[in-house]
Amino acid sequence: MLYIGIDLGTSAVKLLLMDEKGKICKIVSREYPLIFPHPGWSEQDPAKWIEAVEDGIKELIADCDAAQIAGIGAGGQMHGLVVLDEDDNVLRPAILWNDGRTGEETDYLNDVIGRDKLSEYTGNIAFAGFTAPKLLWMEKHEPELFARISKIMLPKDYINYMLTGVFSTDYSDASGMLLLDVKGRKWSSRMLEICHVREEQLPRLYESYEIVGTVRKELASRLGLPDNVKVCAGAGDNAAAAVGTGVCGNGACNISLGTSGTIFISSDEFSTDSGNSLHAFAHADGYYHLMGCMLSAASCNKWWMDEIIGTKDYASQQKDITPDKLGRGHVYYLPYLMGERAPHNDPLARSCFIGMTMDSTRADMTQAVLEGVAFGMRDSLEAARAMGVNVRSSMICGGGAQSPLWRKIFTNVMNITLTIPETEQGPGYGGAILAAVGCGEYESVRQAVAELVRVTGSENPDPELAALYEEKYRNYRRLYPALKDIFHDISK
Repeated sequence: MLYIGIDLGTSAVKLLLMDEKGKICKIVSREYPLIFPHPGWSEQDPAKWIEAVEDGIKELIADCDAAQIAGIGAGGQMHGLVVLDEDDNVLRPAILWNDGRTGEETDYLNDVIGRDKLSEYTGNIAFAGFTAPKLLWMEKHEPELFARISKIMLPKDYINYMLTGVFSTDYSDASGMLLLDVKGRKWSSRMLEICHVREEQLPRLYESYEIVGTVRKELASRLGLPDNVKVCAGAGDNAAAAVGTGVCGNGACNISLGTSGTIFISSDEFSTDSGNSLHAFAHADGYYHLMGCMLSAASCNKWWMDEIIGTKDYASQQKDITPDKLGRGHVYYLPYLMGERAPHNDPLARSCFIGMTMDSTRADMTQAVLEGVAFGMRDSLEAARAMGVNVRSSMICGGGAQSPLWRKIFTNVMNITLTIPETEQGPGYGGAILAAVGCGEYESVRQAVAELVRVTGSENPDPELAALYEEKYRNYRRLYPALKDIFHDISK
């Protein structure tokens, strides 16, 4: 049998076709635009997702025996607010995960409702990118539209709704809304009261691998699919990527170096860190995970290359960063292009270079960008270590992980072994695996990943280089506290 995996990303959707043995038969992608109506805002038109998914599916299955397609599973960008009226019309462009407009609402939730209460109700505190603050913002600034809301969805759930007509979500994605009692695996009645939301406006909750419905017959006919294709609930992109890289089971770890950067640590038990700098979410395998998220990771390098240097040849800009320069650079970079989530929870944090001298080169600054992202990711690793979580190794995936230089920097900054998956299609591959589990191909997610996920190699830290980066990381950690007030002053 064949399974379709959908990775609904921030700038494009990637679709893959996987057989029951985990072999990827074909991959297609479709881009769509981002909308930045104001500085710090980030939106998207959900109709563009649907167009991209439908067009992508047609190409994906054009050369296969469509009768063999059994299921579809999606991993999608988290936290985005998609709102529909009673006639299923989208009320406004989706407000995305990296949107920073909700500073006041986030402060209200954390400081007035209180971090302790939020943690009690949901297991998490408020971050500007979460869905709940966006609802409060919409209620305040767009009250007429807010009053017309009939359905509240996350991005990949809108795809599933268009495919099946079933109003659903999964626990992993819902964990990032700040409306879910994650430990209790139910909507939090207190958070619904605080955000003036009725439970009937929210979708039914499913495990990620559970089947929510089948593709609507008229749509299946139009796309060339059989009329019995099952659709599973799917997962948030990071949980789906964790499945796609085999990160299930207590203490397993994945680092995703994509547009955003995440460190994902699987856990059999629900737990939170004392400062709530890490997210405590449900995992797509039916258990839990801790996750630290930085808003700008590989996007920092893309910004530096595309907008500042003016090149698409990223590899050529790294050739002058020779091994003898690693850990010895004098330039530092703070990777806060869109503010920052973990561990600072500060939408007004800003990106900057510091430490340049007359002999600083473009290669020095490129190296600083790569190192700064790694340092930012280590902040989350340190928060996990403070909880007693001992991470000795991690999978690594995402576009940035394709760079051997960046992997070398990461393994030494983190001082852990990094393992490279054979299939570098994280969320889409995870979505296809979830669909296979939902269709009965495997008994559980953990069984599926044990049989399907393979590795091709690893990166190991060099003790001398790791020691150099340890000293640099200590300096890096001093920069944000020193600049925080300045960032806030210049962002007003």
